[in-house]
Amino acid sequence: MAGNSFGKLFKLTTYGESHGKAIGGIIDGCPSGIKLDFEAIQEELNRRKPGQSKIVTQRKEPDTVEFHSGIFEGVTTGTPIGFVIHNTNQKSKDYSHIKDVYRPSHADYTYDKKYGVRDYRGGGRSSARETASRVVAGAIAKQMLSNIKINAFTSSVGEIFIDKPYQDLDFSKIESNVIRCPDEATAEKMISKIEEIKKQGDTIGGTITCVIQNVPVGLGEPVFDKLHAELGKAMLSINAVKGFEYGSGFCGAKMKGSEHNDLFNVNGTTKTNLSGGIQGGISNGMDIYFRVAFKPVATVIQKQDALNSSGEIVEMQGKGRHDPCVVPRAVPIVEAMAALVIADNVLLRRQESRDW
Repeated sequence: MAGNSFGKLFKLTTYGESHGKAIGGIIDGCPSGIKLDFEAIQEELNRRKPGQSKIVTQRKEPDTVEFHSGIFEGVTTGTPIGFVIHNTNQKSKDYSHIKDVYRPSHADYTYDKKYGVRDYRGGGRSSARETASRVVAGAIAKQMLSNIKINAFTSSVGEIFIDKPYQDLDFSKIESNVIRCPDEATAEKMISKIEEIKKQGDTIGGTITCVIQNVPVGLGEPVFDKLHAELGKAMLSINAVKGFEYGSGFCGAKMKGSEHNDLFNVNGTTKTNLSGGIQGGISNGMDIYFRVAFKPVATVIQKQDALNSSGEIVEMQGKGRHDPCVVPRAVPIVEAMAALVIADNVLLRRQESRDW
């Protein structure tokens, strides 16, 4: 299986399955001399871990990370950082009913047809449990990017949206509720909606907005390696993601050029930021902001028609512990992938120029 590594200079390779003994990864290219805050790394994992509230999966995993290499006396050495997160609360019997059945809109069918073998326990490698390794790497990348601030938050659940621009939100309130929405009134509506959907044995989608601040001018490469293209790839690699837009996004397609252009101030900043902090694929020093759309989780606790390995349509019903809405736990994953992209591009820029 290819495609398990991400990044050029700051590179993460992950391994492991949802119901295997462990998941983990290797970070290659992390600079030496970074003093790590291990509590901060663990806190990022705690934000993503299952079982943290009644509106997410009730699988109980401590998600404690163990580092095996690349760190000496709390400081990165510049050599590969190896780490592991042990799985402790697998209930593989919850998936025995789908051993020979492909869940609709899940990766079951495509994995089986591509590889000829399928780990049906929790989805195996296709499970979102793999993203815990990304959060570890992203937490280290954040500490490398100490001056750059990355904040993601739930901006919609179903038809419930925050109706304020991000500039009017207090990011310190993101962690004040289980949905990770900084607007308290909207958060209450979102939580109630997810609870309602969960009682129906169904799932619901939503969006996450991410804002990256204090980004220097000059990150990103023209043509194929544009900064927004790298961010788009990072976000679209996350399980359940169906869409990515940055800056004005699809709304920009409705505007005239005279309305959309970001006019300059004399210091090089712009009066508006419909470009989303990126022009020509290169950061311009303004806030980078983007939105990521997540589909409803594929596994629903309702009866559905499904295809089995014998080519028959059969009736199946989801069982086990699943998220009714993936969005609240995906917030730290979005931040982590954004941090990996920015860290990689910072190192690429340093390689190009001695003044960084």
